Amino acid sequence: MSLINTVVAPFKAQAFHNGKFIEVTEKSLQGKWSVLIFMPAAFTFNCPTEIEDAAENYGEFQKAGAEVYIVTTDTHFSHKVWHETSPAVGKAKFPLVGDPTHALTNAFGVHIPEEGLALRGTFIINPELMIKTMEVHSNEIARDVKETVRKLKAAQYTAAHPGQVCPAKWNEGAKTLTPSLDLVGKI
Repeated sequence: MSLINTVVAPFKAQAFHNGKFIEVTEKSLQGKWSVLIFMPAAFTFNCPTEIEDAAENYGEFQKAGAEVYIVTTDTHFSHKVWHETSPAVGKAKFPLVGDPTHALTNAFGVHIPEEGLALRGTFIINPELMIKTMEVHSNEIARDVKETVRKLKAAQYTAAHPGQVCPAKWNEGAKTLTPSLDLVGKI
């Protein structure tokens, strides 16, 4: 079953964020756009490259009014040490959320039970806590966060312009489509 257009279930997790431990709940996501990026675990190979990519594009997320949350199956304590010891992870200015109980990875359908880890999953959530995009794939394939920024902006555009759709490769400022019978077979 797809999670698209479903509401994020209540949750509570601990995170390391800007030198402090904080609590993150579904209420933390409410009222703004949020991007949850699930990764298998701290101290792995591809994960630091993705966190660095997210950190380098964090300004774009902030300009779009969105917060980024990195989630792994580790504890917030592990994330503190990871942030302090990895030059790539140390660039993160967004919360590093621990999910040692696997509550979040299970809720978002990215848990690998036989490994106790998460698949690489990316979820864009609107201010009303509704999941608007999801991408889940195998752990050996790292993501390009620029595509996540593009999808965030497309989700924001269609939310602000009901009745419009964003065509393939749509980027901010490009033309959109108004679905109608007149377009069928003409594109």
